[in-house]
Order: sequence, then C-alpha cells, then structure tokens
Amino acid sequence: MGEEEHSTKNPFEAESRCAPALGVETETEPEGEEEAGGGGGGGGDEEGEEDGEDDIEEADCMNPLDFVEDDASGVQLYQQFERLEYEALAERKRKAFADNQGEGSAKKPRQEEFSGASYEELMEVMGYGRRRRSKKEKKKLGRRKGSKKKVMPEVTMKLGKATVHYAHGRFEEAICLLNEVVRLAPNMHEPYHMLGLVYNALGDKKKAMGCYMIAAFLGPKDSSLWKPLVNWSIEQGNIGQAWYCLTKAINADPGDAALKYHRASLYVDIGDHQKAAEAYEQIFRLCPDNVEALKKAIMLYEKCSQFERSVSIFEDYLKHHPSEADLGIVDVFVSLCIEKKEHVKALQHIEDAKNLSGRELPLYLTIKEGICHANLGDVERAEICFSLLQWENANDHMDLITAVANSFMSLQHYESALKYYLMIDRCSPDNGFSHLKIAQCYLALERREVAIEFFYKALQAHEDDVDARLSLASLLLEEDRVDEAIYLLSPPASTGSTIDTNSDRFDPWWHNGKIKLKLSDIYRSKGMLEAFVDAICPLVRESLTIESMQQKGKQKKRLSRIVLSERVKVLEDGQSDSVFGNFRRPASKSDLSKANRAKRLLEKKATLKEEKKSAALAAGLDWESDDSDEEALPQPVRESPLPDLLKDEEHYCLIKDLCKALASLRRYTEALEIIKRTLRLSYKIFPSEKKEELRSLGSQIALNVTDPSDAIEYVRYMVLQHPESIAAWNCYYKLFSRLENRHSKHSKFVHHMRVERKDLVPPTIISGNQLTVISQHQAAAREYLEAYKLMPDNPLINLCVGTALVNLALGHRLQNKHQCVAQGLAFLYNNLRLCGDSQEAFYNIARAYHHVGLVSLAASYYEKVLTISVEDYPLPELSEEDHRLMKDLKPGYCDLRREAAYNLHLIYKKSGAVDLARQVLKDHCTL
Repeated sequence: MGEEEHSTKNPFEAESRCAPALGVETETEPEGEEEAGGGGGGGGDEEGEEDGEDDIEEADCMNPLDFVEDDASGVQLYQQFERLEYEALAERKRKAFADNQGEGSAKKPRQEEFSGASYEELMEVMGYGRRRRSKKEKKKLGRRKGSKKKVMPEVTMKLGKATVHYAHGRFEEAICLLNEVVRLAPNMHEPYHMLGLVYNALGDKKKAMGCYMIAAFLGPKDSSLWKPLVNWSIEQGNIGQAWYCLTKAINADPGDAALKYHRASLYVDIGDHQKAAEAYEQIFRLCPDNVEALKKAIMLYEKCSQFERSVSIFEDYLKHHPSEADLGIVDVFVSLCIEKKEHVKALQHIEDAKNLSGRELPLYLTIKEGICHANLGDVERAEICFSLLQWENANDHMDLITAVANSFMSLQHYESALKYYLMIDRCSPDNGFSHLKIAQCYLALERREVAIEFFYKALQAHEDDVDARLSLASLLLEEDRVDEAIYLLSPPASTGSTIDTNSDRFDPWWHNGKIKLKLSDIYRSKGMLEAFVDAICPLVRESLTIESMQQKGKQKKRLSRIVLSERVKVLEDGQSDSVFGNFRRPASKSDLSKANRAKRLLEKKATLKEEKKSAALAAGLDWESDDSDEEALPQPVRESPLPDLLKDEEHYCLIKDLCKALASLRRYTEALEIIKRTLRLSYKIFPSEKKEELRSLGSQIALNVTDPSDAIEYVRYMVLQHPESIAAWNCYYKLFSRLENRHSKHSKFVHHMRVERKDLVPPTIISGNQLTVISQHQAAAREYLEAYKLMPDNPLINLCVGTALVNLALGHRLQNKHQCVAQGLAFLYNNLRLCGDSQEAFYNIARAYHHVGLVSLAASYYEKVLTISVEDYPLPELSEEDHRLMKDLKPGYCDLRREAAYNLHLIYKKSGAVDLARQVLKDHCTL
C-alpha cells in the first residue's frame, strides 16, 4: 500500500516532534461516476484502486501544549486563525464564482454559502488533513462524496482513563494521559477541554484558560467551551478577549439570550448606547417574557435621543400584551414621558393601563398620575392622588415623596412642596438634600430667618455644596450681615496644613472660583481694596493663563507623534500574556476612525523619515533624526475658574476694578501685566471701545512704574490715537524721559509724527527740549522757531525760543552774540506781553539779564518780581506721583519772590552792598 503524507503544521507556530499526524482512521466511501468528468466508470474504479494503495506518511509536527507550557505570549494565534478563516472563505467564494462562470448561469450564489468557512476548510488552509498525491495517482474523474472520521480506540481509551483520574483527584496522572492524547489526536477538542478542567482544579487559571481557548478554537460550534472563557476574561480585566469569546459563543448558539444580555451589558460599558439598545431589543424579541430587557431598551433609546423608537417598541409591546402588560414597563415609559414633558401622553398610557388591567393601579403609578395632573394645571386631582402619601407611611415611600416635592418645586408651588419636604425631613433628620430644598422654599416664601437656619443645616451635611453656600451668603448680605457672609466664604483657619495635595479628591470649596468671586465682590463693595486684590488677583491670573493655553491649543492643528501613538493604542491588542496573543478592546466608531487616521499618519511619518535618512546617507552626510514633535504628552487643560472671562461684561468690569485697585495699592507692574495679557488675548474679542479704555487705563498707570520700558507702549498708543492732545504728549514725554538709551526710539517716533502731521507743535517742542538737554542750543532754537511759525502767540513757545537764543549767545563760536541776545530778549518780552506782566515773565527776563551779565537790568526786574504777590494754583496731575507731590507742597509754591530775593542778594553782595543784601534776605527769605 502506498503512503499518504499529511502536512501537520497548525497555527501554534512552535516546533516539536509528534506521533503520526492525526489520531483518526479515515474510511473513504466509494466515489461515484460523474458524466461531466468524461472518464467513465472504469476510470473511476482504477482511480479508486490507486487511491487505496496510498499509505500515510509520518511527518514532523508540533505539540500544541508546548504553546501553553512555554508561555509564548508574543504569538498572536487568534489573529492567525482569523486570517486563515478569511482565506478559506475567500477560496470558497472564488470557487463558487468560477463554477457560475463555467456554467454560464446568471444565478447569484446564496449568501449563506459565504457565511463562514467550515472547520475542514480551515484545517485545509492551515495544512491539516492535506494529502500528498502519490506519483502514480491520476486525476480523479468523479466527485468525492465525503469522508467519515472515527477516533482510534487507543485515543478513546486514554481519554477515558484520564477522565477517571480527574474524577478521583489524580491530576498529575490525568495530565500525562491527556498530553499523550493530544500528541495522538491534536485536532480533538475533548483533551484540551479536560486539561482545562484539570488545571482549573489545580488553581492554574492561566493554563486552564489556554487549554480552554485551544478547545474552543477546535470546537467552535460548542458554545459551552466559549462561555467560561468570557467570564474568566472579564475577571482578568481583558475586555477585548471577553468580547471576542462572547461573539464566538453567540455565533455558536444564537438562541442563547444570556449571551446576548452579556453582550448588551458590554455595549453599555463602552458607551455605545445605540448598539446596547438594539441588543436589548433583540433579546426581548427572542424572549418576550424578558421585560427587563425591554425596560433597558426603552431607556437606552431615550439616551440616544430616539424617543420615538422608545414609543414604538413600547406601543408594540402593549399591542401584543393588551391584558397582561407588565406595569413595570408602563412605569419606565411614563417616567420617560414625564422627563420629556409629555404629560398628556404619560397620562394617557396610565389610563390605558388602568382600563386594561381592570384593577387598581400600584402606588408608584398613582403618584405619577398625580404628577401629570399637577403639570397640566389640575392641582386638585393631583392632591387626590397624593393623598395616599401620609406621615405614617412616609418611610416606605421616600422616593415617591421626593418626586412629588420636586414636581411642586418646579411648578413654583412652594407651599405644597414645603409640605412634602418637611415630611422627608421628619423621617430623615440628617438629610442635607431636604434641608436645602426646605431653605429654598422658605426663601421663596420670604421667610428669611428660617431659610438661613435650614441653609446652615444643609451646609453641615454637605459643606462642599458651593451653590448652597453662595445662596446663603447672598441672603446674609441682604440681611446686612456682612461679617457673617465673609466668614462663611472664607477658608477655615485650621485647614491650611491638613490638605492632601496628592489626593484625588476634588479641590475644597474655598478654592472654587465662584466662592472667590463672591468674596471679592463683597470686599470691593465695602472698599476693602487689599482684601479684594488678594481674593481675585490669583483667580484672574489663572484664568488668563488657561485662556492663553486654550488659544494656543486651537491654533495648533498638527498632532504630535506621542498623541498619534496614544490614539493608535485603540487598535492594539490587550493583555500580552494571553494564550492566543492579544485581543483588541472594543471601541466606538469615532475612536476607531481616529485611530486608523493616526496609524496612517504615523506610517507616513515613518516613510518620510526613512526617505530623508536614505537621502542623507546617499549624499555622504551624517543622519540626525529630527523628532521635533516628540514633545511630552499635553497636560489636560484645567477648567477656568472664571469661565468666559473675555466675553462676560461683569468680568470685564472686574478686570478694570482690579487694575485700579492694584494701582491704588502702588502695585503698578502687576496691573500693567494684567492689562497687557488681557489685550493680547482679547485682540479679536473686545470691541474697540473696550480696548481703548484698557489702553487709557494702562497709560495712566504707566506714569507711575519704576521701569517704564513695558509701559511706554500704552502712552505711545494714546498719542497715536489723540495726536492733538497736549495731555497725551505730556504723559508721553514725562514717561519717555525716564528711559535709558531712549534717543533712537524717541527720535524715530517723533520724526514719524512730524512727517505724518506737519501741523503738530508738541513733537517739535519735545525735539527742542531734547536738544537743549544735551546743550545743542542752535539746533534747539531751530526747532523752537519751527514751532513759533505754527503758533506765534503761544507764551511757552516764545519763552523756549528766547531761552534758546540767550543760551546760544553764550557760546564761544557765535560771532554776532549781541544780536543773538537782543533777539532772545525780544522773544522774552513777547512772552511778558502775552502773559500780561505776570510775575513769572518778569522773573524769566531778570534771569536772562543776570545770565548774560547785565546785573543792573536784572536787579530792576528782580525788584519788580518782589512787588508782585501770586496765589497758588493747582498743578496738572499726570500720575499718582504728581498727586503725592501736590499733597507735600507747602503754601506759596507758585510765588517766585523767594527765588528773586535770593538772586538779588547775590547781585548786591557781589557789588559790595552787603547790608542791602542782608536786608533782602531778612525780608523775603527768613523761615
């Protein structure tokens, strides 16, 4: 007899020696003739004789148990099984398509023909059962009808002995026999199942699951093999593997409602409410008595915003169960209708249930009927329904009493709501929820003292209830109990050292933004600026920081490699120590779509990286990987303590008040920082009026800062917006004169303004002042004369021109000094005329004469100054510093008689009139 050679390679991908390929005996039935083959009966007989002469060849194969023993966790056998099953199915489709083409028939293959690959086809693709033809074998002309497999007696005997050993607790002997059975018959699932039982009895869950998994793959139509795997996988937290095994179990036994119930629960766990609702509906269709599945389907459809679908299946249920409808289903649907404000529909179904059942409704439906009547405006009928709730039975119906009270509360029937909330409070004195609701009812009824009492009780039970604390604080402020409200909102004094910063607990109530905002409002209204700033300034800074992070996140569109890798993990497998490799965890469609896109992007990045590397190496350059996007995972953005900071009008006013308060406390740098960050973040949000207001405020604060380098931009902007404002130019020059290395910047800006607006006088005067400071009197005089052309009747310009010409006349290089002095004095006399013979103008002329050495004329004008008395007048206050200086000035700060007397005494003293000089000092300079 010839030999048959079987390819015994199976998907466990390990190598070991084993006994003959298959532990089964094959009896081939006689093959019939097929006229289409054209060979006739003789050919078929001859072929059969040759076939019978083949012998079974022995070949090397692996032992599947080696996979379990060696813990080959890196092998993903389950994926290979899926691939082989797909190949077998594809081969079947190709054969069916070829047959249809050969027959020339337009008939399409039936869908069930492609529903899945058979076990024999799978084994054939894997290499099992494949027979090598002998060289003498000719092509068969007939169709092979099939084969019949029988288990060898030796295998049956060993399996029976192993079962006996297992029953008597002799597990080691059972394992040895079962290993031998596996080597003799590797394609039987019974020994693997028995091994799983043995290892489970020994407490080795890992090996037990591995053997069960092999048995389930070899017997895929036996759902009893898949069910334990589902439970074990869930116990180990391997949801992906549980999902796969559950799907296989359902395919093996489609009529098992428990398995479908389990699958629906998993859908709920992953948040796919649509599929969960459909699964529960299928369970109900399969088991019409399973009302719990119908309840969950109704609720889940409502969660998916498919209320009409909930109505449809509920009405379909009532249609098929008119007289024996479960009232629990009616209760669920009525509750959904009440949530949807469909009170008429809910009331209609309650009436239908009452008429169909022919008996009195249970209490929970009666109460819901009353809630519907109350919402429809029929309070009297509602009270009749609610009359069943009494003080005596309140403990047994707390949920129904709460529903009634909440319903009256939503309808603003506070007296009725208070009645039922007090009923709850009587039964449960420590119920913080009822205390809060009672306080709200009393507050609505204008009974403030009792409301405050119950608010305090509610906070004793729920101290972290921010809304209750804010309501109580507002109530205390209305009662003019400000100190009590501040104490209520302030953090406890003894909690500073007891807070656990590493705990996962939510932040304590005193860290809440609403609490700090309310507390800062109280401080601001009471004029407590320092407390106001300390309370709200950190909150505003944190909100601006979070807003900045959010805007950066919106602008950044490219995802980093790390973020993409995190998304791709959805496509990866679960636990790496699973027997059949790793099972992918179920995920929603959106997550899978994102993961697939991320995978393609990562592959594209890797391809581009390899191309760059190859190009660099080909050019003889050193390759340096540029992983610029390998930044750390972005931290989750915290919620802003002041939501809509840049959009809310109250928050805008808060920012202004904060900056003003900081300026009042001389914290100018902090105020300017907040204004700067607010303007930068609100560039496309604030209208121009608000931005103008903030910049104006910034320019006022900028005059007081020690380092005006960051503040000069505000004043410069104000000058650009109001170029004709003398006050704006005064602020600009005062601030800019305090800067170091300012000349280049200043010159560019002033030159720009003079080019843009040739009719502006302030930039010309400022240029002249800057030249005077560096003793360039000729250039300064030129600038002043340009201003004089524009405004010849301005006293200041005449004064500036006169002083510049006088100073220029004292230079060494000027030839016509006398003419220059005369011109300078002419402008000073013009200033005297324009000022109306003022003390200041006389003093300026006297100083000019004194400066050029004409002391006799100087003395005469000093004496005129001494005869004029001037009252003090307020000076312009451009900054807080000017305001402080005004307060420090003593009376007579506008009177120049002391200065004139001192200069006059110097002239007298130098001329030898010492007694006259002493008399002048005694009359005018004595303290």
